[in-house]
Amino acid sequence: MRDSILLTGGTGTTGRRISAALKSRGALHRVATRSPQTRNDVQFEWADDTTWTEALDRASSVYLVAPSGVPDPLRVMEPFLRRAINDGVERFVLLSASSLESGGPMMGSVHAWLSEHAPEWAVLRPTWFMQNFCGQQHLASIRDESAIYTATEEGRIGFIDAEDIAAVAVEFLTRTENESGDVILTGPQALSYDDVAHELTTALGRRVQHCRLSETELASRHMSSGLPRDYAETLSAMDTSIAAGSENRITDSVESITGRPARTLAAFIVENVAAWRTD
Repeated sequence: MRDSILLTGGTGTTGRRISAALKSRGALHRVATRSPQTRNDVQFEWADDTTWTEALDRASSVYLVAPSGVPDPLRVMEPFLRRAINDGVERFVLLSASSLESGGPMMGSVHAWLSEHAPEWAVLRPTWFMQNFCGQQHLASIRDESAIYTATEEGRIGFIDAEDIAAVAVEFLTRTENESGDVILTGPQALSYDDVAHELTTALGRRVQHCRLSETELASRHMSSGLPRDYAETLSAMDTSIAAGSENRITDSVESITGRPARTLAAFIVENVAAWRTD
């Protein structure tokens, strides 16, 4: 009987939140990870098909998070996806991005593949995570330099809390009926990084500035932190797209799907202010 949910990326930003929410609902699920730590974890490697059998055991739905740092994730994910469908998985929920259309780069290619092959599918297309400010992308520069580095200029983004993304994912993973398609997820406000810097300045009591870089300068910064050139250049090009207005939109998808409003950036910053303290 297929009555379980498999979470790839299950220990990541959205995955661990989805796991917690599923646990609170009493929903049977497994967390796919390279390094299992609990009885609910299962060994999983995208490139190791010997780990797939146990991971897919009893799985009716799969939450998909593409392997990190891979510019062409479909090449890595497709063999597993085909195996999952052949084994009887009925529903796939992919974490993509608002900037990536079906058939586009990165997760866009996985989106297109699912629309052509999966029995049931949903693609979540959130804008940029609020957690980026207290995680790897911006934490150190905000905390240590009181600075945020982007190539977005005055472009606006409807920053979203990963908790809201997880809540939407849970709905798609657990509902008995879903209509296949994609959904753009944003927070309630479209803000520039200048606006973000202002919110941080207010919360921290010290000036935080938005440092505007060129696309080339930002790519170099990404590479200096260890990202491969092609991946760094793809991320930097996204910032240039934001500067041109690609993310200047908000939707009510979080509230319409979960029944509660999306969290504001101001509330997120106040609740996480300790992350950027230096004292």
